[in-house]
Amino acid sequence: MSSEPTPEPDQHGLVIYVGQDTAGHWLVQDSGRKLEGRFVSRRAALSFAEAERQTYHASLEIAAAPLVPLVPFGPLGIDPRERLRAA
Repeated sequence: MSSEPTPEPDQHGLVIYVGQDTAGHWLVQDSGRKLEGRFVSRRAALSFAEAERQTYHASLEIAAAPLVPLVPFGPLGIDPRERLRAA
């Protein structure tokens, strides 16, 4: 038997959001913060979101404010030890 608490069910169900971040990237995120995708166009983001909406029986909303990426999009920092091995 697990001692971890069972999360409360979401009263409104899962919501999938489509919108842009402040840099202009098209993002798809879910209200449970378990799904994120970055797309080159609004059409691609909406197509993906619609497929996910059907799979998870979620609602789909266009974000009213810029979305904040869950996964950073910047370049990865290189560990100095890795540079020595690559040389």
